[in-house]
Amino acid sequence: MAEIAHDAGYLRNRRLRDALLRHKALSRNGVSERLFGLLFSGLVYLQIWEDPDVDMEAMALGSGHRLVTIGSGGCNMLAYLSRAPRSIDVVDLNLHHIALNRLKLAAFRHLPSHADVVRLFGMDQVRSNSASFDLFLAAKLDAPTRAYWERRNLTGRRRIEIFDRNIYRSGLLGRFIAAGHLIARLHGVDMTELVKARSLREQRLFFDAHVAPLFDRPLIRWLTGRKSSLFGLGIPPQQYDELARSSDDRTMAPILRRRLEKLACHFPLSDNYFAWQAFARRYPAKHEGSLPTYLRPENYLAIRNHVDRVAVHHASFTELLSNKAARSVDRYVLLDAQDWMTDRQLNALWSEIDRTAAPGARVIFRTAAETSVIEGRVGEHVLHRWHYLGEQSRELNLRDRSAIYGGFHIYELRG
Repeated sequence: MAEIAHDAGYLRNRRLRDALLRHKALSRNGVSERLFGLLFSGLVYLQIWEDPDVDMEAMALGSGHRLVTIGSGGCNMLAYLSRAPRSIDVVDLNLHHIALNRLKLAAFRHLPSHADVVRLFGMDQVRSNSASFDLFLAAKLDAPTRAYWERRNLTGRRRIEIFDRNIYRSGLLGRFIAAGHLIARLHGVDMTELVKARSLREQRLFFDAHVAPLFDRPLIRWLTGRKSSLFGLGIPPQQYDELARSSDDRTMAPILRRRLEKLACHFPLSDNYFAWQAFARRYPAKHEGSLPTYLRPENYLAIRNHVDRVAVHHASFTELLSNKAARSVDRYVLLDAQDWMTDRQLNALWSEIDRTAAPGARVIFRTAAETSVIEGRVGEHVLHRWHYLGEQSRELNLRDRSAIYGGFHIYELRG
């Protein structure tokens, strides 16, 4: 979800230290922050958990636009290419995500067909995927990315071989979802049963009967009361505290129940691949429902034809913008990174956004809580130049199929 640590030495990296750490090492909050950073020292997201269709509508994305976006799992960056923007700069501080973004771009550029791309990123238990990597992609990758995917683990398997099994059971989020399924099983609930529902009504009936009651169980209330229990969702200590303050009883269980209810009940399974990942831990088969936007056949040629318009950078958002010319960016996608930031970091970021924004520029971002994090924190000398599109933000938040955020926000540079 945001700009995160990439190896066990992250505390020695000034940019990452500034992004993650606010408290002394031996304080309670300091220990929590460092544990979060340690857990985020590897591959976290194989799939990005922001709805790209909502993003593109919010940005009114079109040909000629110049974007800067956080990379994460790379799905949305590729979806944006279907609108033929002039350029996309992808930034991330996690080298694992950098390698994943570059692999996804190479797959669209060099695999023979759309079916091959879908087999690599949209299907599980395809034993030939690593062989396709060797045949079509390895020699085309830059040296660090190739070395990353060919590196062997303690069992002798290469990293690329996770694509021979189920990549969405890998990474920190994949393990978090697996833990959630295990806890539900311990309480007698098989979460995968939800994807057998044939209508919104059946989805609602399953959720109300089997899933919602789990959040009243003592074990789950105790677990969700621990900040570290939600690190796998990409919720750092700062976000957890903000979310807890928005709950009537200052506990997390009711908030998580409402978010999961939206994911399970507000959209048909035939059009919500996020629900498939959460409940079935895979994408639907062709006859069962939709694939992510970047894997849909109608978008394949547009993405393939425009992959050369993407540049992937191991850098922070603010750092990249500081090297850009004034009035040179049209669209900014911040994901939920601002939830992590101090006032100083927010103001540094928005100073660069304001400087680099072209006429009519738009900024979109999500927040764990409902309200925008920049109001009252970013200096008025900057914010008065930006118009908050509140009504459209609220409407699109309701339509965000990933359902895990409290708020979606759009700001537009005043004319």
